[in-house]
Amino acid sequence: MGVLDHVSNLFEWSHSHRGRKKLKRKLRNQLQTVEIKVKMDCEGCKTRVKNSVKGMKGVTQVEVEPKQHKLTVIGYVDPNKVLKRVRYRTGKVAEMWPYVPYDVIPHPYAPGVYDRKAPAGYVRNAMTDPKTYTLARASSTEEMYTMAFSDDNPHACVIM
Repeated sequence: MGVLDHVSNLFEWSHSHRGRKKLKRKLRNQLQTVEIKVKMDCEGCKTRVKNSVKGMKGVTQVEVEPKQHKLTVIGYVDPNKVLKRVRYRTGKVAEMWPYVPYDVIPHPYAPGVYDRKAPAGYVRNAMTDPKTYTLARASSTEEMYTMAFSDDNPHACVIM
């Protein structure tokens, strides 16, 4: 928010039902990219999912990737409202996009992280779940042994 927005919010007043003046503040949503996983089988599902959020206030762009079962909404929207609207309008099970690129996770093939249903190059986000986070995180001894045989380490073992 800029200076003019702040000043205009200071001088914006509304009357409550009892007659007292109350400061009314508008909370504006930030520009966000919301990714949602929705199962789409056919072209009809694809258009239904796309039209469910297309007319929503604040939405600037909608992209649907039916092969990955992914809906991407860009705009000044609340992610939870977008998720609820997709669930209500389509009647389908929808969830926030649970996958991240496998380069982000230290151990992408740890139990609980690797998902066979994930699109190519993606694994489940283990950093948000405390149970799988400890499995996906590398310990200091693992890093020490990995660096001992690494080509990036100038003092690495040259036996290999």
